[in-house]
Amino acid sequence: MYHARYAEGVKIWLYYVGKPRDLHANALAEEYIRRASRYARCQMSEVHPTRSRWWEKHAPAWKVLLDPGGERLDSAGFARLVEQAEMQGKDLVFVVGGADGLPETWRGHADRLLSLSPLTLPHEVARVVLAEQIYRALAFLRGHPYPR
Repeated sequence: MYHARYAEGVKIWLYYVGKPRDLHANALAEEYIRRASRYARCQMSEVHPTRSRWWEKHAPAWKVLLDPGGERLDSAGFARLVEQAEMQGKDLVFVVGGADGLPETWRGHADRLLSLSPLTLPHEVARVVLAEQIYRALAFLRGHPYPR
């Protein structure tokens, strides 16, 4: 369970490819990141597939790319992933692709590939689902009643 020392220095980034066009989905993802920021330092921002070298900025972090063929976790498994990163003092970087997915060259920089669902989700909805799961995991680890 949560220990205050785990959150010290740990940060979670949620990067996404593509301009957010659905204002409602974007607002919902931002709301979940805002809520998650009560428990850990969290940030969400856009990356450009041809100009970003996000992996260099976050070399020591655990880098998790969302991919349809990636590992499938339930919410408890996702919370364990967050908890493990905290216990090891590792930042977490999540990257959500755009309409065309993620550049193939980015796979080599991933520590893990994660699938949110066997369903095909619009990238903006995937971002909302991921942001909610980040909030859910942190709330669970901090003993908040939200995840029940």
